Amino acid sequence: MDKLDLYRCEICGNLVEVILPGGGTLVCCGEPMHFIDGKNREEMAMEKHIPVFVKNDEGNDIVRVGEILHPMDDDHYITFIQTISEDKKCSHLQYFNPGDKPEMLLEQKLGKTIAREFCNLHGLWEGESD
Repeated sequence: MDKLDLYRCEICGNLVEVILPGGGTLVCCGEPMHFIDGKNREEMAMEKHIPVFVKNDEGNDIVRVGEILHPMDDDHYITFIQTISEDKKCSHLQYFNPGDKPEMLLEQKLGKTIAREFCNLHGLWEGESD
């Protein structure tokens, strides 16, 4: 178990992020929680869930979900985008609701950065900055 790892309960759907790792096993609903590993472009060629780092029309750095924006319908949407510095010393998280635009403004440069997003239907996906 490492800092910022995500674990999910297969029974109720709780999603937990490790802030400070310790010993033991994460348990929910009486069962061990399952580690969630993010899928990436190498695993899923041309996948539309990959977070990408781009500039918006105003010239601001953003992370968006997909080259073509991911749908944000009531039954299929992005629940959050998170950016994490390579050294894991800095993390930013933004939550989304159906109807929101799945884009996150990057207010601080973190150097080489990982972005991950969670789709309510298709799980965790990761992308990297250049």
